[in-house]
Amino acid sequence: MININSDLGEAIGDDEAILPHIDSANVACGVHAGSATVSLATVRRCRELGVEVGAHPGYDDRDGFGREELGLAAAEIDGLLRFQVLGLAAVAEIGYIKLHGAAYHRAQADPEVADAVARLAAELEVGLMGQPGLELVRAAARAGVRPIREGFADRAYLADGRLAPRTQPGSVLEPAAAAEQALHLARSGDFDSICLHGDSPGAPAVARAIREALREGGIESGPNRR
Repeated sequence: MININSDLGEAIGDDEAILPHIDSANVACGVHAGSATVSLATVRRCRELGVEVGAHPGYDDRDGFGREELGLAAAEIDGLLRFQVLGLAAVAEIGYIKLHGAAYHRAQADPEVADAVARLAAELEVGLMGQPGLELVRAAARAGVRPIREGFADRAYLADGRLAPRTQPGSVLEPAAAAEQALHLARSGDFDSICLHGDSPGAPAVARAIREALREGGIESGPNRR
């Protein structure tokens, strides 16, 4: 069993065309992008389609779409993420936390930030998503939180396992290549969930290609719940 997740509720891209092909939606909390109205509408649509909801908080940086490292102290990041996650959890049942953009990458490398996020996940009794072998998954283990090991279908990887920068040519994969990578990730046994970015050009086609590739490969998919 594998999970397909996508970053949605950011008021960009075609969420409606993506939702039928995924199992879990990482719903933006209205800070790095989107709004409370968009988040609520996304949650309602997820309920209608039976798609699991995860909280997707990020830096307060709309100009940079939450993808620029702000150099905040761990305590500042903790407060900012709590504000977002607890706000979404007040109006929706969430199954896990997945950070967005630069906050995600900061926590992957910073044990103090990762531990803060894991404590919040433990308080809410939800899972925590991160790349295998990096700090978020390690922090989940330390906090007794269910780790959700994530791989990326639509992004090229560097040799050390990190994602290739978006400024690098070929860093965002086309549907056929993304589907092939998703199949490889699912078959490796090293991942619990496969992500595609909802704001990337052609994301609905990528979502369809991934779903079809997994189905044809005999791989079932579903929510991250235990």
